[in-house]
Amino acid sequence: MSIGITLMGLFVGFLVGLTGVGGAALLTPVLILIGVNPSIAVGTDLVYNSITKFFGLFQHWRQKTVNFQMVKLLALGSIPSAVVAIASLHYFEASYHNQEQIIRHALGYILIIVSLAIIIRTFVEKKIRPNRWQLKPLKEKKALTIFIGCLFGFIVGLTSLGSGSLFAVAMIYLYQMKTSEMVGTDITHAFLLVTVAGLLHISYGNVNYMLVGNLLLGSIPGVLVGSSISAKVPTRPLRTIVAVLIFVSGLKLI
Repeated sequence: MSIGITLMGLFVGFLVGLTGVGGAALLTPVLILIGVNPSIAVGTDLVYNSITKFFGLFQHWRQKTVNFQMVKLLALGSIPSAVVAIASLHYFEASYHNQEQIIRHALGYILIIVSLAIIIRTFVEKKIRPNRWQLKPLKEKKALTIFIGCLFGFIVGLTSLGSGSLFAVAMIYLYQMKTSEMVGTDITHAFLLVTVAGLLHISYGNVNYMLVGNLLLGSIPGVLVGSSISAKVPTRPLRTIVAVLIFVSGLKLI
């Protein structure tokens, strides 16, 4: 089982490094489909994501490709919202014992949305002309930015999905940023969000540490190998294939 999980981490890490698609959208449904309880899959994935995103944050911080003002505004909305989502799950489990069912169905629908977000990011990102929202300075979009954080933060707390892909699509449509700054800002905010959400899941006992270790053992070299050859491989077709796989996984969970 450990070897199988490590190989799965290697494969997921390789795809993440190669295509830039978020690991949670690939990993969480696979864990559930092989028999891991949905709450354990979500909590484990959040902790795993926190560790992997830390390395990305550090690199972008060194490169000065992080918009800390946007990170702050997104976090003001997303972190309290994620806390509410996780506390609500705990309440429903204590009162109605239906936490696993809620997570499973929510995952299915969000996976479908995430797959569409990946398609949009893949084919539309370079074609979008500056619109009126993009042209506005960030100080005029404070309320909108906090609302986006609040909306997607709840989804991340509930399912572990979307800390990268959903926020990235919002940034593409509503903000005018260099690609490197968008990626750095997205990863930095995602690290804060999934770390807080992961700590809450730890407090509720929803994390399998052996599973985290086995996944990291495979995914770290996988990300390094995938990243090293990503410039030599056409990523658009691969992103499309991954999006289709995520879409099918969502349909299976509904």
